[in-house]
Amino acid sequence: MKIIVGLGNPEEKYMKTFHNMGYIAVGDVAAKLDVKFKKKECESWVAEGNIGGEKVIIARPVTYMNLSGRAVKQLLAKYKATAADLVVIYDDYDIPKGSVRIRPSGSAGTHNGMRSVISEINTSDFVRIRIGIRDSEVNVPIINYVLSEVKKEDYNLFVSACGRAADAAIALAKGEKTELVMTAYNG
Repeated sequence: MKIIVGLGNPEEKYMKTFHNMGYIAVGDVAAKLDVKFKKKECESWVAEGNIGGEKVIIARPVTYMNLSGRAVKQLLAKYKATAADLVVIYDDYDIPKGSVRIRPSGSAGTHNGMRSVISEINTSDFVRIRIGIRDSEVNVPIINYVLSEVKKEDYNLFVSACGRAADAAIALAKGEKTELVMTAYNG
């Protein structure tokens, strides 16, 4: 079993913001697996899929970004899963826009949502897929930047990045080794 969680904020006004890259990417995962976010549980909208006979839970927490860990902790408990079963997809201001980076573990960096996840589940040993959002030409405070909408000229770049992140999450759910997924999708 894999639990794939996309971090973001649930209100419509946030849907096209940088901070919702995780939400967008798990939407792509659900679409590729032909499943819908039909039920609300564990403070998340949840879709259930199947890859090779294995259950895949795809979730969008509704706790807002800074409390994402609460939902992740509940999902792990409900599905009797461990951090080894978890994949978290989120935006990352610390890497260039449009890039995708997969890591088997690590710190939260500047990301409050990841800080919440790590704090709530008491480990940083889970796979994360980061979608880079930093634009070196923009000089505004991080909080203002992450809650701003993606510029029209960057839209296709981020659609592509979210699609690659979704493909990486599906590869992990199929049981591909993290190192091989990193080699295939990082960049």
